[in-house]
Amino acid sequence: MSKMKVGILGAGRIAGIMADTLQRMDTAQAYAVGARDLNRAREFAGKFSMECAYGSYEDMLKDPEVELVYIATPHSFHKEQALMCLEAGKPVLCEKAFTTNAGEAREVLEAARKKNLFVTEAMWPRYMPMAGIIRDFCHSGKIGDILALSANIGAPVFHRPRLYDPNLAGGALLDMTIYPLTFASIAFGDDIEDIEASAVMSKEGVDMQDYIRISYKDGRTAAIYANTLGPTDRQGILYGTTGYAIVENVNNYEELKVYDVDRNLTERIVRPAQITGYEYEVQAAVDCIRQGKTECLQMSHKETIRMMELMDSVRRQWGMKYPWENKQE
Repeated sequence: MSKMKVGILGAGRIAGIMADTLQRMDTAQAYAVGARDLNRAREFAGKFSMECAYGSYEDMLKDPEVELVYIATPHSFHKEQALMCLEAGKPVLCEKAFTTNAGEAREVLEAARKKNLFVTEAMWPRYMPMAGIIRDFCHSGKIGDILALSANIGAPVFHRPRLYDPNLAGGALLDMTIYPLTFASIAFGDDIEDIEASAVMSKEGVDMQDYIRISYKDGRTAAIYANTLGPTDRQGILYGTTGYAIVENVNNYEELKVYDVDRNLTERIVRPAQITGYEYEVQAAVDCIRQGKTECLQMSHKETIRMMELMDSVRRQWGMKYPWENKQE
């Protein structure tokens, strides 16, 4: 079977990671790139040995050879661009966060339903083999009853415009905090009783540090921390009655280490070899499209909406709105 031809919408850093991933896959290829500047698109296409470069997104979407579009632009553009792709009849793999709020996500998913087209959120840890390993471990009893978890992520990235500009849906939440929130969802599920959230805001009006406590209906709790100012250990830790477990790197799961009640290491599970980790979401999309499916089991439309609603509720506690949300009221 021939490789699926992927068009990449955007030519930034994440688009480059995806292009590199695609060119090392057996089932898909980086076929085309669309950017707002033709010279930039040509430079990007040359770097990754892509067949086509377009100086506008619209021109790329007119190419009948494009079988799947990967959206790699800032969050604030996702809704508009996903709708554009769907209108052009193209299946969509949209980088996380899927949109900026749950209302926008519903709009995109409804458009896909009407067109009977595939669309999914590129929340890459959801598609990784380690996600299933973590989920199964939480039901294994290896550390007794799991009582709580903590998860964190941080990096000195606030200087990037998409992280500090409210007009680009900047802030830690959609870019960073979504990772430990996803880890909590994979480990503990979605049966939430209560959420308490606070943030340290920037002068631009976006969140730089996020603190979130989740209480679940079964009595368990999750403590989430994220920032855009400096590095953290990126660990997800599960606390049980007879031990604990540490997952290294909550945005690209590396290994699961299990410790007993005396803090002795008893088991270590290392992730399978991977290209970049992006290949799993691509493969899921390719499989679904070829099977005539319109969503992925790993990241269902329902789960995308649920996570967007969760982050909307967090922002309400902060009183943080994106500029276009104020205009919509």
